[in-house]
Amino acid sequence: MNLTILRMVAGRVLSGLGSLLAVSAVVFAITAVLPGDAAQEKLGQEATPETLASLRKEMGLDRSPLLRYADWLGGVVTGDPGKSVVTGLPVAEAIASRLPNSLLLAAVTTAFAVPLALGLGILCALWRGSAFDRFTSMTTVAVVSVPEFLVATLAVLVFAVQLKWLPALSYAVDVSSPGEMLRSFALPVLSLGSVIVAQMLRMTRAAVIDQLAAAYIEMVRLKGATAARTVLFHALPNAVGPIANAVALSLSYLLGGVIIIEVIFNYPGIAKLMVDGVAQRDMPLVQACAMIFCSAYLILVMLADVCSIVANPRLRHQ
Repeated sequence: MNLTILRMVAGRVLSGLGSLLAVSAVVFAITAVLPGDAAQEKLGQEATPETLASLRKEMGLDRSPLLRYADWLGGVVTGDPGKSVVTGLPVAEAIASRLPNSLLLAAVTTAFAVPLALGLGILCALWRGSAFDRFTSMTTVAVVSVPEFLVATLAVLVFAVQLKWLPALSYAVDVSSPGEMLRSFALPVLSLGSVIVAQMLRMTRAAVIDQLAAAYIEMVRLKGATAARTVLFHALPNAVGPIANAVALSLSYLLGGVIIIEVIFNYPGIAKLMVDGVAQRDMPLVQACAMIFCSAYLILVMLADVCSIVANPRLRHQ
């Protein structure tokens, strides 16, 4: 790794941190301008103005937005984003009890989606123009056009209601055996992974085909290399950067889809926790959950950019 790559990676990391700071300000501002506040939600609509003013002062809501933002940001950085308005317990405890469930769902979906999408994308590039490629391309376009909530609803109607093969609800505690884990995660992973696989497959196919059109591939073919060797040992290593971007962008899309999936299947994850917080006007909880999703998205995109920089052969040989 030379000095040019180090400077570019450092610049991308600093840019990501700056973006995260800007996102934190946006999250705080959006939740701050919503009608009502934590004191009103805690006391209810029948509270007197004097009682409401006293509680607002006690909770620090009478201070300027900049001071409240600085205190909240300092708490987020130190791992203390405040206390829940509804339960009075630290927000960090509520998130800690749900975050492993969301990470488990994301890990199972990733383990299912990434190998399948990469394998099919490489095969489509290898057999470009064949019946397999045309059928896969049409299928992916159809899948991408369907939103997750519709996929999840149809999956529940078919596999849970009509066929009765799988449960309509998913609980992370139902993993005492491989069979129970498969039953518990089958519908959420199928609903969440279908769109991700389709997107990742299309971007992987495009990245490999772009490399196969390069001039050095023609030289490889003239030397007598087989099609499989050309793709696996020559085109694929040079397509690592675009493929890393495809994986990262597809997995970042997972973060938005998991909110819909957890609500539909009543999965006890952090996305379901955030939706419940919105319904209960628990702003400290909503702010902390939103920051987790935004941070995860920015980290994935930043890792994709770093992989693209490090995998660039022109930069490596400068």
